[in-house]
Amino acid sequence: MSGKTLNNRIRELRFLNGEMTQADLGNEIGVTRQTIAAIEQGKYAPTLEAAFRIADVFGVGLDDVFTWEAAPEKGAEHR
Repeated sequence: MSGKTLNNRIRELRFLNGEMTQADLGNEIGVTRQTIAAIEQGKYAPTLEAAFRIADVFGVGLDDVFTWEAAPEKGAEHR
């Protein structure tokens, strides 16, 4: 494992775009609301196609939606 995690700004982008619901975004890209929720929570990594579709809905690049960052150290949140 690389010690990195996939993070996203989907929730923020939804609210900046007319408070779009997870269901609305799912309908736009052809997935369920549950899939959008899982992606937002970092429980599921989207397919490359879904990632491009999400970025396209918001009119931004992939790197404006998704970031590949070092995972926080265990216990770091308690410092």
